[in-house]
Amino acid sequence: MSLPPSYRHFLLFSNGWGVEEYSLAPVAEVGWLRDVWPAAVEAWTSPADEERPSVPDDVYFVYGEEQNRHAIRVEYLPDTLLVGLWDGLLLLNPHVMTSDGEWEAWLLAAWKAGADRHRSFWDLMKDLCTPRR
Repeated sequence: MSLPPSYRHFLLFSNGWGVEEYSLAPVAEVGWLRDVWPAAVEAWTSPADEERPSVPDDVYFVYGEEQNRHAIRVEYLPDTLLVGLWDGLLLLNPHVMTSDGEWEAWLLAAWKAGADRHRSFWDLMKDLCTPRR
C-alpha cells in the first residue's frame, strides 16, 4: 500500500517532528490504530455502532467550517494509520482516497467531541499550523 503523497513528502523532509502531545511520529512508531492503540478504537466504538447506519455521503463529505464533527464513520477507525498526536490523534484514513492518492486525514480528540476531517495530510497540517485570529 502506498502512503499518501503529502505525507510521503513530509517523511522525505523529516522523520517525525514536535514534542510530546504535539508531534508527528517517527516512521518506526507509525502504525494502524487497531495495532498501535487498540484501547482508542474501543473507546471510540461500541457494539451499538455495528447496528447504526453509516453516515450518509452528503453529510460525511463536507469539509471545512461546515462539517459536522460528530459525523465520523467509526467503522473506518480501526483501519486508520496513527501518524501523530496533536492534543488528540492524527490519523490517515485509507478508506477515503482522492484520485491523486491522498487519504482523508483526521484530528480525533475527545475535547472536540468528534473529528476534524480534511481531504489530505497537507490540508490537516495547514489547518493545525495556521494561527487563529
